[in-house]
Amino acid sequence: MDNKKTEIIEAIKKYHTIIIHRHVNPDPDALGSQIGLKKLLKHSYPSKEVYAVGEEVDKLLFIGDMDVISDNKYKGALVIVCDTANISRISDSRYDQGDMLVKIDHHPEYEPFGDLSWVDPSYSSASEMLVDLFLEFPVGFIMNKDAAKSFYAGILSDTGNFMNGNTSPRTLKMVSYLRTYHIQPERIHNSLNVKKKNASRLQKDILMSFKVTDKGVAYFIITEELLNMYGVDRIEASNLVNTLSARGNKIWAFFIEYPTEIRVRIRSRNIPIASVARQFNGGGHSLASGATIHSWEEVDHVIQALDQVCP
Repeated sequence: MDNKKTEIIEAIKKYHTIIIHRHVNPDPDALGSQIGLKKLLKHSYPSKEVYAVGEEVDKLLFIGDMDVISDNKYKGALVIVCDTANISRISDSRYDQGDMLVKIDHHPEYEPFGDLSWVDPSYSSASEMLVDLFLEFPVGFIMNKDAAKSFYAGILSDTGNFMNGNTSPRTLKMVSYLRTYHIQPERIHNSLNVKKKNASRLQKDILMSFKVTDKGVAYFIITEELLNMYGVDRIEASNLVNTLSARGNKIWAFFIEYPTEIRVRIRSRNIPIASVARQFNGGGHSLASGATIHSWEEVDHVIQALDQVCP
């Protein structure tokens, strides 16, 4: 593993142009790791060209915005993909147009890709991985306040405000280091946790209407009709998944309708769920996973599979 880290550091130092990708429908860790890496590298090597590409999410623009670049920028470039388990979820299809491709991810290895891959599910987040990487190899790299804010947002989100079981002593060590940069963590907390009135109304509906199995699997189905009724987009809705994390629920899941598929967000209380997600075209780490199904009939299959892993 140390050899892979060393190779990543050497590649970053070698290439003049570095283009950073992450997964589609980005969450704060996808953006936090991507933007944090960009800001750290630009601060450390001002002469390098460093870009972050992909679609933007309005409510997460406080983490950072995206670059629009031409195809010819990929010629001779290093491409780094953060927080993405499989190729089909990489945002911006040009990820394979560079000279070298690197994967950095904290999800269990679902689909290997890249010339160099550093995958380690013991980390809470891709953001934590990158902070740890540059602490281990500090020569030539300079952390700064802007990068620290982005990394902090990614760690905060993927640990559920440090309440999930993936928050380790190492996680807290990384957070303690980031806070030395006076990042005003209360503002980041507020930005991540702010809810529009419509989302709050949907959250109340969820609390009133969710279902739970005898084994302790709580779930809620979010149809397009429900989204339209509340005026809430899919990203806002999916971010409410931990509404179901009430005491007594062992596993909780959202089923969110998209135009051609149904996306499933699954969380648990110290119960490994990644194996279930993989059964349904998904992946993730042990306590937070996602999957994709293509009909409402499959909802029951997912719930039955989650019931089976409940003790």
